[in-house]
Amino acid sequence: MEINFPVYKPSLKGNELKYVTDCIESTWISSKGKYIADFEAQFAQYLNAGYATSVCNGTVALHLALLVLDVKPGDEVIVPTFTYIASVNAITYVGATPVFVDSMDQTWQMDVGDIARKITSKTKAVIAPHIYGHPCEMDTLVEICRLNQLLLIEDCAEAIGSKYNNKHVGTFGDMAVFSFFGNKTITTGEGGMLVTNSKPLIERARKLKNQGLSDLQYWHDEVGYNFRMTNICAAIGVAQLERIDEIITGKIRIASVYKKAFENTGIAFNPQADNCINSYWMCSILVPSALQRDELREHLILSGIETRPFFYPAHSMKMYQHPLNSHFPVANSISSRGLNLPSYPDLRDEEVRFIVSQILNFFIQNE
Repeated sequence: MEINFPVYKPSLKGNELKYVTDCIESTWISSKGKYIADFEAQFAQYLNAGYATSVCNGTVALHLALLVLDVKPGDEVIVPTFTYIASVNAITYVGATPVFVDSMDQTWQMDVGDIARKITSKTKAVIAPHIYGHPCEMDTLVEICRLNQLLLIEDCAEAIGSKYNNKHVGTFGDMAVFSFFGNKTITTGEGGMLVTNSKPLIERARKLKNQGLSDLQYWHDEVGYNFRMTNICAAIGVAQLERIDEIITGKIRIASVYKKAFENTGIAFNPQADNCINSYWMCSILVPSALQRDELREHLILSGIETRPFFYPAHSMKMYQHPLNSHFPVANSISSRGLNLPSYPDLRDEEVRFIVSQILNFFIQNE
């Protein structure tokens, strides 16, 4: 079946080819070159954050943040069960224990009330993923972490450009991570970024991501990692950043067309709280039942419309199943009924309306 409307494809209409060609012609194609420092500095400036250091993907950024913050075996890290699995796996990489919380109906984000109930003497940190572009409830979350002396890592893989109280996500916690995979709002092909306002933390991150290299060339005084981004990836990132406002404006426009078309249909579209700006990494809907969700996907693919189901809750997966991880009614409901629609920034309004018409036709046919 030919796919006319994929869930996502990157918008590469700027200087990507020019800058990548410059890397090749200069022979600076690996983890040294001018574009790496440029990308890091420009990214921090865009967020109004103190420091940024690039890495090879978003999962690595999460792993590195936990290492830098000295999260280790015996520690517990609170994370929503409704999130991409990388948010949970990174906790396991450092030997800590993920502790799951439910989601909130209104925003689909982690339930801050459930966080307070899950804190123990072993809790060291909270990972807060801003799911599908909508910010978490940051005022309450920051206050919970402050009162309980917990570290806060924002997982902004899906939320570059999103704001809470007019402040960029990624600037509230101790550290924040971003992803630039090919389906993210801006892309480097593969890549990630770690952001913080702390100079000691960013210096530690830069050391650990570079094999634990000391100030003396080829002298490594601790076990480190090769988590570096390449100059070619950074070159694509610089070109993408030049157009980030245009890209995000396009995505918000697409979301507004979807939202208006779904009004009074019984289909719930991506929420947006009054004090938030949702950058709409994914335009998503909730349908009445899980069975309808799966049948709708089959109906849409016949019209060349690709969709993607919501993430499975992490607690339902074999490696994270535990008797204590069993009661997450909101996350289970959202996960089973949710569907990601074509969300790429080059979608035209009439194409969005066609996609909506095919969705509504399905429900008309099945009344």
